[in-house]
Amino acid sequence: MTKATSLLGLLATLLITFGMAYSANAKDHSWKGWISDSSCAAKGMSASHKDCAVTCVKEKGASWVFVNTQTKKVYAIHNPEAVNTEEALGHEVVLTGDVMKDGSIHVVKIVSAEM
Repeated sequence: MTKATSLLGLLATLLITFGMAYSANAKDHSWKGWISDSSCAAKGMSASHKDCAVTCVKEKGASWVFVNTQTKKVYAIHNPEAVNTEEALGHEVVLTGDVMKDGSIHVVKIVSAEM
């Protein structure tokens, strides 16, 4: 029993170590675009859309999306709590994160593209 417990402990330690190494080596990507709501998506790529986007997300069940400026491709945001409405809406942004297996983007940071 002691050998089995020791082996399981060693295996768990190795899995955690390799998992952390993989996470540390994962490369974030950056894209330029707009934060919009899922109802309007690419139609929300303007400064005047800020109030509408907030209303749609907070009151009408829409979710935050990122719209790539160059391709107009719309991505769901995996972690919507990363969207700071005061800083991320109403202007073009640079979003840094990773595309998840389901096609959504896990946001690491969002900064103004005007910086």
